[in-house]
Parts: sequence; C-alpha cells; structure tokens
Amino acid sequence: MNKSNYIITSLPIPYNLIPTPCFYMLSNDNRALKERLKKAWSQSQERLVKTQAVKGNRGYVDLKRIPISTEALGILEEKRARELKMAIFADRNKDLFIAVANPEHPETKAEIQKLEKQGYKPKVFISSGDSLEYAWSFYRFVPKNTAQVGKRMEVIDENLEELSSEIKTREDISNLVEGKIQTGSIGDVLEVLLAGALSLRASDLHIETEKGGAKIRYRIDGVLQDLAAKLNSSAYRLTVSRIKLLASLQINITSKSQDGRFSFTLGQNTIELRVSIIPSEYGETIVIRVLDPRIIQLKLNDLGMRRDDLEMVEKALKTPNGMILNTGPTGSGKTTTLYAFLKKIATSEKKIITIEDPIEYHLDNIEQTQVDKKKGYTFANGLEAIMRQDPDIILVGEIRDTDTAATAVQAALTGHLVFSTLHTNSSSGVIPRLLHLGAPAGSIGAALHLIIAQRLVRRLCLSCKEKQQIDQSLQEKISAVVLKTPQRAKGSMPKELSLYKAKEAGCKECGNTGYKGRIGIYELLYVNEDMEFLIEKNAGEAEISKFAREKGMVTLQQDALIKTLLGITSIEELEKVTGPLEG
Repeated sequence: MNKSNYIITSLPIPYNLIPTPCFYMLSNDNRALKERLKKAWSQSQERLVKTQAVKGNRGYVDLKRIPISTEALGILEEKRARELKMAIFADRNKDLFIAVANPEHPETKAEIQKLEKQGYKPKVFISSGDSLEYAWSFYRFVPKNTAQVGKRMEVIDENLEELSSEIKTREDISNLVEGKIQTGSIGDVLEVLLAGALSLRASDLHIETEKGGAKIRYRIDGVLQDLAAKLNSSAYRLTVSRIKLLASLQINITSKSQDGRFSFTLGQNTIELRVSIIPSEYGETIVIRVLDPRIIQLKLNDLGMRRDDLEMVEKALKTPNGMILNTGPTGSGKTTTLYAFLKKIATSEKKIITIEDPIEYHLDNIEQTQVDKKKGYTFANGLEAIMRQDPDIILVGEIRDTDTAATAVQAALTGHLVFSTLHTNSSSGVIPRLLHLGAPAGSIGAALHLIIAQRLVRRLCLSCKEKQQIDQSLQEKISAVVLKTPQRAKGSMPKELSLYKAKEAGCKECGNTGYKGRIGIYELLYVNEDMEFLIEKNAGEAEISKFAREKGMVTLQQDALIKTLLGITSIEELEKVTGPLEG
C-alpha cells in the first residue's frame, strides 16, 4: 500500500453536515463549466476533510487514488456500510483498512470493536463523503456468496456449453452480443464472448477501446479477426469490471497494467484464461488468452512432422541425457511440441519435472512448477533446485539468461535429458545464441543432441479449398526449391505437382476464412561430431546453416512447400510465414 496516500490528520466535519454543491443556476449549455465547478468543489471538500483530520491527529485517505478490494468491501454489508458511513477498502492478513466519515460516532466505534472480536486489526482513516460514495459504488461487484471472498473465483456457467454449441460463425456472436445490449442483459455479454472463443477455437480474445466504446477481435489460427458488433461505453465498462472481478484484479485502477487469471469448467474440462490489461487512450485494452485442453494436440504423430523428421526425434528421445532445444517466435507452438515429447517418454520409471512461465496445460504424472518472480523462484534458481530432486528429465520453459543457460548445459552433461526453448529465427541461430549467453563452446557441442526450429501455418479448409493454376514463374520457383530439398524428404512429396488455395469467401465450416486449424512446419538440426567441431571454433549462424544444409537439413520453407504440394496449406500461407520462395 502506498503510504504517500495517507497523512496523519483530525476530526472532520460530520458527513451529514457537509454541504451539497448547487449548480442549478447554470444552464445546460454550461456543462463544461459545471464539470469544472464540480471538480473544484470536490477538491475543496478533500482539503477541508484532510485539514480537519490533521487537527485531530487522525489518518486521512482519498479512496479515489488507491486500489479498492471488493473482497474487503464485502466484509461489511452495503446497507450497513452506508448507515455507518464506512468502507473497508483493503484486507492484508487480517489488517483491515477502514475509511469512515466520523471515527467518534458511537455506532462506528461499536462496529470496529465487533471486527476486532472477529480477529481483525482495524486501521481507521477519515474520508470525505465523495470518497466514500466512490467506494460504495463498487459494491455491485462484490460476490453475493461471501464464502467466495478471498478465493480465486471459478466461473461454472451451465449456459456456456449451450451457448458455444449455438455459435457457428462470428456473425452469430455479433447477433448475440447486440441482442444482449439491446435487451439490457449486458452482464451476459462476457459469457457470449467466451462461448464464441471456444466455438471458433480462438487462442485470444481482444477487447480494444476506441471513442465511444470498444471493438472485439478474436485471434483464430494465428490471425486477428474483427467482430461486427461493438460494445457501447456502458457495456464496455461493465464487461471490463466483470473481467477484473473474475481475475482478482483491482477494479478501480485504470492507469496501470494488470495481469490475472481465472477459469471455468466445461463438461469434464477446465478452461484456463489469462488476462492482461493495459491503459490506453480511451480506457483499458484487454487480452484474454484462452487455454482449452481440448484443442492442444499432445501426440507426437499429430504435430505434423514428416516421417523422416519423426525418426530423428524418436532417436533423440531415446538418449538418456543431453539437450533438445526448440526455437521460434512467441505463438509458434514450441511448448505444445515439447509437451508432446514429454508425453511420449513419460513412464512410471522416470521422474519428470518442469519449470514454466506460466504452466500452460497440466500434464498427468509430471511434476510441474511455475516461475514466481515475487518469491524469487526464477528459471535459474528453480533449475538448480530441481537438480536436487533427482529428476531423469527436465523441461525448462525458456533459456533467457546466462545462469539458466549454464545450469541447463551442466544438467545435460551430468546425466539428465533437458528440454527447453530459445527465441531465435532458425535452428542455426541457437548455437550463437548460447555462446552469447556465456555457455562454453566445448560444453555446448557435447550437451546438444537436437535443435528444432518451428512455425505454424494455417490448414486449408477441406470443405471449400480450390485448385490453383500454376503459372510459369511459380512453376520455376517451386522446381528450384524442390531441387535443393534433401533426398530424405522427397519421399513425402506427391508424384503429381498440384496446388490448392483458400476460397475467397470461405464457407460456414471454416468461418468464411478458407482456413481451419494450423499445422507445424519444422527444421531439424542434428548435432554430430562434425557440428561439434564448428561449435568449438565459434562458427557464426551463416556458416552453421550452410554446413547443416550440405549435410541434409530440411529447411522451414522446404518443409512448408512439401505441405503445400500435399494440399495441406497454400503458397500464400507459406510465403507469409517463411518469406518468398527461394530456390
């Protein structure tokens, strides 16, 4: 709690004697002047109460300037709080922070003594009438079931499954949202938006403020798609407040970023939602990450790897120690791939421990831990602690600093199989990145077994994809890429050259996008003795890439082209993800 918000201050003017400002003599044309006068009056009221508090050697608080906890507010019923002119605005391990109009009022004193008998330690501050009214306005967000106070709120909505089954397209969501707003059922808007995210397989829900309200967007198969319906100012404010309440965030804080989470059940599945809120020009922008365990594919054969790549992976997974690293940008499916690896090799005879930031999906028979910066549990010291737990296999969510890199390499050299991720553009960039992080060149080559670079491309909708004409220029580009593709991968290519594209208007099956779902494209770099020699002489990314391709590495673009020729994705999608075709 920011102590600068409190000063030692005195008995205020009794709340019921503070005059109410009168603006009736101003015409409706002077709204701006009215607002300025109202603001000036409010400021003068605060100064008056603060001065009276100082004289009486009392604490003073302006509730408009600090976080208000709805859980704390709910300790005292709204009706009683208004009668006593009191608001409990924070609860810190039984330390109650209470704002009152008059701490000497007999009923106020009696209520505070009652709280003390319940084991609380009240800390009393004086507030103005405006300040208290502001705090009371948050009672509408207090959970009705007081047993939920102080606990993470779980949303268990029986209507959500029914809603998600009704929704087939973005138009369906727009119609439902507009209907809720028109009928005044604004509280149900969030349920519609979440049901829509589940139905459309969206990974993220975006609520972005603009003048007069907010627009809604879903990220589906990696692409943001707008909703026709928009939230008016009233619907936006209520929806934001409800999200904050569910995610245990401060409702009245709008000038700082906040992060939280909540979950709900759908049948036998628990859907996790990660909330990120940042201030923007017209309000607050919200992104909700939807983690639906029904969507994630955790079987090795479902990742989209070619047979020859799968053989390389399975060979690496059979090794008792060493390191397998996965690289790519955020949202490229790295965690899903590593989870699939863990599921493949997990047995009762092996102890597997993870350290993640955050835990995205819960895996059976695997001990998962999560980074907690506030408590000092980082990737680096968490990995050191895990080493003392006698694990066989370790997953480190990301190698992002020198200490984590050094410890991960050491773990791989001392009998552990280590999985982790890095942020580089290619598999060849992993080795220079590790060197940059301070890992010894001699240790990297001995520790590394396999490096995987990956991306995700959208799958063409099977119901509406169309055959594409291949002109001479495109034919030559494809032929040049095929010519340089290693022989081991050519067995996955079709005998006849044909291409498909997304139907411009799509269909109902794919939500009118022409694509449905995504599949991985991969680039595997196997580290052998020849590669170790390059590492030890501190070779750069270009030299490592050239050497790996000469030794038969299939590039991301070559793998993407194979999937394009098989009719899984399109040339447009290939070039969007991997760049223009290069022979």
